[in-house]
Amino acid sequence: MQTLKLDLGARSYPIYIGGGLLGRAGLLAPHIRGKQVMVVSNVTVAPLYLDQTLAALKEFECHTLALPDGEQYKTLDTLNLIFDTLLRKRCDRHVTLIALGGGVIGDLTGFAAATYQRGVPYIQIPTTLLAQVDSSVGGKTGVNHPLGKNMIGAFYQPQCVIADTDTLSTLPERELGAGIAEVIKYGLICDREFFDWLEANLDQLLARNAGALACAIERSCRNKAGIVARDERESGVRALLNFGHTFGHAIETGLGYGEWLHGEAVAAGMCLAADLSRRLGWISDADLQRIVRLIARARLPVAAPATLSAERFMELMAVDKKVRTGKLRLVLLKAIGEAVLTGDFPADKLIETLHQSGIPAHAHA
Repeated sequence: MQTLKLDLGARSYPIYIGGGLLGRAGLLAPHIRGKQVMVVSNVTVAPLYLDQTLAALKEFECHTLALPDGEQYKTLDTLNLIFDTLLRKRCDRHVTLIALGGGVIGDLTGFAAATYQRGVPYIQIPTTLLAQVDSSVGGKTGVNHPLGKNMIGAFYQPQCVIADTDTLSTLPERELGAGIAEVIKYGLICDREFFDWLEANLDQLLARNAGALACAIERSCRNKAGIVARDERESGVRALLNFGHTFGHAIETGLGYGEWLHGEAVAAGMCLAADLSRRLGWISDADLQRIVRLIARARLPVAAPATLSAERFMELMAVDKKVRTGKLRLVLLKAIGEAVLTGDFPADKLIETLHQSGIPAHAHA
């Protein structure tokens, strides 16, 4: 087991990474304050890992809830199902929520914890690669709205993150690829050596080599923890973690949540952001090809869906948390391993990027 620390002063917490962690009561118990626990999972993950989790919680009064599975259920209506159960079970303000699942479960459970009785503790047990390397770390919680992804939420840090790499053995291939997209993101925004390592070791990740996965998860979490420690509430450098996400969120919203996985949309978004960076003269054609080639090797989309018009794409990107005083800002690349947040790009270059990706000027959304 490897242990990292996200250093946020009084809100600091450990990130445990390794195999066979789910059933270890000694990891969970020190982070639970009261006697009440509610484990929130979904109908896919609960049959696989709920019993193991409960076995480590025998000394506590445990309640469970299995939610529907999918990005389309990351809504206020689903959030209310968590509140309904907490209230029916008469859970008090000392209850600890445990998120057992992927990014949707983590975001929903974290937001419920942030708001139930004005804040109760929670623990992240991510069971997908994407959640282990990204969404479980850093305290972003929330739900989607039909007009925009993740527009309703709160910054609220967990007590700890327990990333059991054994859970990746049951992960569908498509979900594995979606997680690799977020792994590649770290190499692109701040860690060129890691990008080089990914080029050399991607086949090992796709084959679920335990050592390669543990290395990728640890390096990704270390990169994210360092950024979040400097900028918890995304007033500056943390925005770089959204590389590819403005494009990606537009794809998810435009197609309908759940049509593409989050990591798939981010993969296409990173290719679009890299293409725009190349058009601005910031990265070379060779660098762009390296980026696209690696993402394609991970069996991920390298272009946006042609069913979204460029006009619709621009409308969707305008509903983004990085928009300031009506001006769209994007995370772009100065080099592989060096990202910047900027609104300083000609609109026509962005349109060229959208068209080059295969997005027509007019199409039915």
